[in-house]
Amino acid sequence: MILYSVQCSHQHVFDEWFSNSADYDAKAAANEICCPECGDRQVEKAIMAPSVGRSAAAEPPRCPAGGCQGGCAFANNF
Repeated sequence: MILYSVQCSHQHVFDEWFSNSADYDAKAAANEICCPECGDRQVEKAIMAPSVGRSAAAEPPRCPAGGCQGGCAFANNF
């Protein structure tokens, strides 16, 4: 499943779930997506911000020589 923000020709933005991008394409082409605010069926994908997950805490950089123990300039003195 994929969640798209879509907007109608009257600039109403709403979210809709689709099985995949091809499902969105087919339903949009067949005018099967309906704006819940005004009933307009001329919709297109709205601009969306990417969903970026959080990453684990970054580890300090490792020395390419592999044996530095603190005070290494490469590892920012970690």
